Amino acid sequence: MTKLINNGVYLKDGRELLEISPSLPSPEEAKENTMAYQIMRAHSVTDDKKKMNIKFDSLISHDITYVGIIQTARGSGLKEFPVPYALTNCHNSLCAVGGTINEDDHVFGLSAAKRYGGIYVPANQAVIHQYAREMMAKCGGMILGSDSHTRYGALGTMAIGEGGPELVKQLLKNTYDVPSPDVVLVYLTGTPKKGVGPHDVALELVKQTFKNGFVKNSVLEFCGDGIENLSMDFRIGIDVMTTETTCLSSIWETDEKVEAFYQNHGRKSDYKKIAPGSVAYYDRAVVIDLSEIECMIALPFHPSEAYSIHEFNENAADILRAVEKRAEEQFGKKAQLHLTEKLVDGKLMVDQGVIAGCSGGMFDNIMEAAAILDGGNIGNGYFSLSVYPSSVPVNLALIKNGAQAKLLETGTLFKPCFCGPCFGAGDVPGNNGFSIRHTTRNFPNREGSKPGEGQLSGVALMDSRSIAATAKMGGVLTAASDIEYDYTPSEYTFDKAVYEKRVYQGFGKADPNAELKLGPNITDWPRMNVLTDNLLVKMAAVIHDEVTTTDELIPSGETSSYRSNPLRLAEFALSRREPEYVNRSKAVALVEKERLNGNTPEEIMAVLSRVCDNPEDAIKNTQFGSAIYATKPGDGSAREQAASCQKVLGGFANICKEFATKRYRSNCINWGILPFTTEDEFNYDVNDYVFVEGIREKIANGIEEIPAKVITKDAVKDITLYVKGLTEDEKDIILKGCLMNYYAAKMQ
Repeated sequence: MTKLINNGVYLKDGRELLEISPSLPSPEEAKENTMAYQIMRAHSVTDDKKKMNIKFDSLISHDITYVGIIQTARGSGLKEFPVPYALTNCHNSLCAVGGTINEDDHVFGLSAAKRYGGIYVPANQAVIHQYAREMMAKCGGMILGSDSHTRYGALGTMAIGEGGPELVKQLLKNTYDVPSPDVVLVYLTGTPKKGVGPHDVALELVKQTFKNGFVKNSVLEFCGDGIENLSMDFRIGIDVMTTETTCLSSIWETDEKVEAFYQNHGRKSDYKKIAPGSVAYYDRAVVIDLSEIECMIALPFHPSEAYSIHEFNENAADILRAVEKRAEEQFGKKAQLHLTEKLVDGKLMVDQGVIAGCSGGMFDNIMEAAAILDGGNIGNGYFSLSVYPSSVPVNLALIKNGAQAKLLETGTLFKPCFCGPCFGAGDVPGNNGFSIRHTTRNFPNREGSKPGEGQLSGVALMDSRSIAATAKMGGVLTAASDIEYDYTPSEYTFDKAVYEKRVYQGFGKADPNAELKLGPNITDWPRMNVLTDNLLVKMAAVIHDEVTTTDELIPSGETSSYRSNPLRLAEFALSRREPEYVNRSKAVALVEKERLNGNTPEEIMAVLSRVCDNPEDAIKNTQFGSAIYATKPGDGSAREQAASCQKVLGGFANICKEFATKRYRSNCINWGILPFTTEDEFNYDVNDYVFVEGIREKIANGIEEIPAKVITKDAVKDITLYVKGLTEDEKDIILKGCLMNYYAAKMQ
């Protein structure tokens, strides 16, 4: 089904895989022939082959992130948007938490688009990535988005999802800096079986590459004769899920189907042929025979926990017990899952189905789901099915061709163009509920449950086709390949009339006199101090889970309503994983405030006296803050709040074995959080201290191996920390305390 090649390979003429040979160009030379390097080099402003300093063609953000981005850029001297920047409103548009604050942010977004020359997409018009596909992607282009699923590779566009500070850099005409990445070939052959959809292929890819880090921070390059057997929606559905492999970006070869997509969207001039050079070199390769892919299910709590539905049904009790055990290990007795209770005569009874967003809400997915359910019904029991189209143009097409009516007749509900079910702000299941979703993620509590209040539910990812098959069977988990149905693909006609009537197109029309409308919840960032000579941190959370997601660092869902108020949002940091973290960090921050006021806090003096000869002198130049340890933090969302909330609470360091993603590490750096790694086991506890002498000098001089001391109740122990691969700008950002301080210093 899937083969991993863990060594360098060549691709000749886009079709023939070759091993390394003296007759072929060197890997360094042939790597420049990859599509990824052709596009990235064209956007990089450096001639240094070891790195990329990229300027993007356009930017895109949604309503969880754009207020903070614009506020940060505004405080750093922003006058107008230098490139097209689209502000979509697809994440909190249905969330009523906090009264007016969500709509206040939307009003701010439109006023910012008028003032700085932006594009404003009103609530429920389109989810962020569908709008980018329909209106912004172009072959050979690059887009930076403040959402981790910023992936438009199937359209010949390299797109990267990052935290907001990276967009701030672009708005201020600076570059996105990254070492020249590995490029991993994904070679597709064959044709998918009937009933198999893009999510099935995507889950297989994630299963094979996530846990082993096979493609971490690499660019996935899709080639092979199997591509021509896939519709555009099918390709897009695979592509958007590449984020879950932890890759940096993706790119696909283009063909006449891509050309037809651009022509259908009124942008034929944005098409061009994208393909590798005659001989291209790849660091590794994944070979997928599409004809062997089965209908898949990814069990809680990660898209990589994937099985074929047939395999799952044969071993459901054992697999569900393993899920229950994972839940118990993570949440203890606070909340429990009892999914094995949903097995009736050996069959799993599902409570809820959802087809939504940038992965599920595509035209082809909904059309085929309608064909499977045609003439049937979802019943009047506990099972429910909801569909969220990805954009109003998609919804209009479904209305005009009758597909929406067919689904409504079965008892299926249609809802607005909204990302809510993907991050816990829509269709939250009941306690101990089991939901199957064609969405991007099924991380713990991402669906909206609150373990601290005794709530826990499970989400499994499936393709819309198998969700429809399960719905047709009254909620009994069923693979679409096991259902007889007639389906002839329908041609989709894009109609942008609603965008012409509702979307504000302000790029190039900045009006510095336009009023920026600030609601009462929109506040400025608190002051952040420069890094001092020494650093003393107190561990406020120690997490030894295999992976810690950004959703655990700062929960999504209703908490994101407070995204424009840094202090209030910070109250939710780690709330669903380590509820005492906020109070611990606040207590540390109060002690640091006392030190900054010129006093001599007993707590700091007691620790410094154990590691310094002259603690009275050291305290003047020793910053005191909180820190977290997590084995592998930062998988998932690009939301910079996962880092900024720590900094707002007085956090100064992350210590880990490795960072799960480049984007989370960048978020830490941009907020002035020291990104420490350690090769040793971190066998220390909450309330232990870590002292790093001379940290400012070491960061300034690029010293990557840093001796430190851990101060426990009973002992002082040596530990080696690492801060590897900082760029000169990243060093300066850390020294100045955060990205905002870095830009403020440039303005002086």
